[in-house]
Amino acid sequence: MTSPEPPAPEHGAKRKLRLVLSLDVEEEGLFSGRYSCHAASVCNTAALVRLAPLLERGLKPTLFCAHSVFANSASCRMLERLRDRHGAEIAAHLHHWNTPPLSAEACAAQGGVLAEVPAATVPPELMAAKLATLLRAGQDFQGEHLTSFRMGRWDLHVQLWPLLFEAGLLCDASVRPLHCGKNPAKGPDHFDAPSDPYWLTFGQKRILELPLTVTPLFSALPRLISYLPKSLKNPLAASLSHWGALALLPIEHPLQLMQLATLLHAARRGQVLSLTWHSSELFPGGAPHMPDEAAVERFLAKVCTWLDWLEARFDLCFLTLAELHKAAEAGEFVPASPAATGGDWTMPANAENIAPAKADKPEKTVRLGPYAAREGRPAMR
Repeated sequence: MTSPEPPAPEHGAKRKLRLVLSLDVEEEGLFSGRYSCHAASVCNTAALVRLAPLLERGLKPTLFCAHSVFANSASCRMLERLRDRHGAEIAAHLHHWNTPPLSAEACAAQGGVLAEVPAATVPPELMAAKLATLLRAGQDFQGEHLTSFRMGRWDLHVQLWPLLFEAGLLCDASVRPLHCGKNPAKGPDHFDAPSDPYWLTFGQKRILELPLTVTPLFSALPRLISYLPKSLKNPLAASLSHWGALALLPIEHPLQLMQLATLLHAARRGQVLSLTWHSSELFPGGAPHMPDEAAVERFLAKVCTWLDWLEARFDLCFLTLAELHKAAEAGEFVPASPAATGGDWTMPANAENIAPAKADKPEKTVRLGPYAAREGRPAMR
């Protein structure tokens, strides 16, 4: 479903686009297929100073911070600097595999490392406890409740939505349109999600979703796939991002494809661009594809060149996710209000049936510092 069509610009005027730059601020080592369940290095947060060329242009990043970042004093000092000097928004990023309370599987993991961390297998009550831990750490840092959220690995399933509403969150940025896993353990179904912001409603509350900017190479392609029998549809839908869609992921795409993705999104009535990468990708050696200083410099140069190109063609407005929410509430632009479907990207029609179930009886807990875990043994240190 597309967003309502924005007003046409006056003759000769530039089309207005809003740009939200977000970074997943997190530990290193996440591109190796190994997920540390315990304390992990966050040295890469020092490299956030490399955002200077972007900040000088007026960008105010939304920093989705993992629990490991809030627990590190040097990282917190960097967050304060970006918030207080440059207007960055501090937001929450849930790495459920190492946010307390830890699961029994995480506690028992050999070497404290897991090879797979599907969010769909985490019980709702445990996920709720992890979310509470993360938001409490964010509030301790910020001095107020965080309002924006992103799920780790874009692994947001329908069972998580009631938890986000109950936690008082106002914005989410966990949806990646035209992506779906072959099954829930391989990832959520976000295939039919709009590519522009939309509202989700649960009771009297609503959340503004900022999906990643993803657009098909041919507009009819997703609809054609949806007509196929399930045996063909699921594999094609799961692979579309590799051959039939473009996303504003500057790490993955060269400059020309970023420009094409932008033009296609704007031509299809898009009002907001969502651009993202990871903090470790600004840190030489922090990711396999960023082995040295030269790689980081080339990456930043590409983003700056894209911004030059963008500003020459559009009336560009830089916003944090919280500011985008305020603009939507004020009616400065109109997000979509899509109907409920069977996907993980929106609340289903029978939303009350997916609320977290209450345990029949209390489970045995152990203390992990200030946290109570459901597991039967303490976390490894």
